[in-house]
Amino acid sequence: MSGDVEMRAYASGLPAPEFDSTAWQVPPALADATVAIVTTAAIHTAHDSGFTGTDTGFRVIPTGARDLMLGHWSPNFDRAGFALDPNVVFPVDRLSELAARGELGRVAPRHLAFAGNQEDTVSRVRLDSGPAAAELLRGDGVDIALLTPV
Repeated sequence: MSGDVEMRAYASGLPAPEFDSTAWQVPPALADATVAIVTTAAIHTAHDSGFTGTDTGFRVIPTGARDLMLGHWSPNFDRAGFALDPNVVFPVDRLSELAARGELGRVAPRHLAFAGNQEDTVSRVRLDSGPAAAELLRGDGVDIALLTPV
């Protein structure tokens, strides 16, 4: 079997969480909103530590950071797009352009990156690093999180 087939077979057997209720918030209009990026591409700045195979934490990426490194280690992940333009997984320049045109209120001062290729990510992120990440974004006045799952 190819690596992609093996990975799909493995992932299809992982349990999906079930929730009794789903939280819902109505955000302000985009032109008035503060937007942050939350990615699972395991990106980090050059001075941050990379992600390990069991790291369910997150890294803070300042809006102005340009020394981004891709920490996604899956052999099935094509890194070419990120190498050509980091906005493929971290579209901060596109958000800045929208803010400059007045189409969104402002770009958050910092964004978050998780490593998405984890075995037990859901329960640990849901109970630990996820709430910590949400609190950080709330502190920055973030209204909308743009998710870039990788």
